[in-house]
Amino acid sequence: MKKTVFMDKYPVYSIEFLKSELRYSSTKEIVGYFKEKILNHPVAEFIAVFDHYAHTKKLNGDIMDGLLDAQNVIFCFGKAIPATKILAVRPRSIGISEFEDKIVIDFMEAPKEDLQKVMQDWTKGLKL
Repeated sequence: MKKTVFMDKYPVYSIEFLKSELRYSSTKEIVGYFKEKILNHPVAEFIAVFDHYAHTKKLNGDIMDGLLDAQNVIFCFGKAIPATKILAVRPRSIGISEFEDKIVIDFMEAPKEDLQKVMQDWTKGLKL
């Protein structure tokens, strides 16, 4: 898993898997995997799945070459509101991008290190 700073300000974690390395071969299956992880977590709350690909296509927006599907699994780990600014970093989103031979998972760094580790572990759990 690689951490980058996207657009000079957003700390994003990314990993690219060949489909042959994964237990699942489609975006839909991976969305289901993450949804199950969220529903079974003692604090996390599943919110929605956003079909980013369909939304962008409907708007006749630019879609990168080779992209077959793009979904966001939206959820929240929040169990406290210590300050109003915490609302700016919640809820969380895990992006799933599908190409013919690979899947790319991206998510923004969580404010709490232990929750960041949970998202990394969930993602690494996709691998065979």
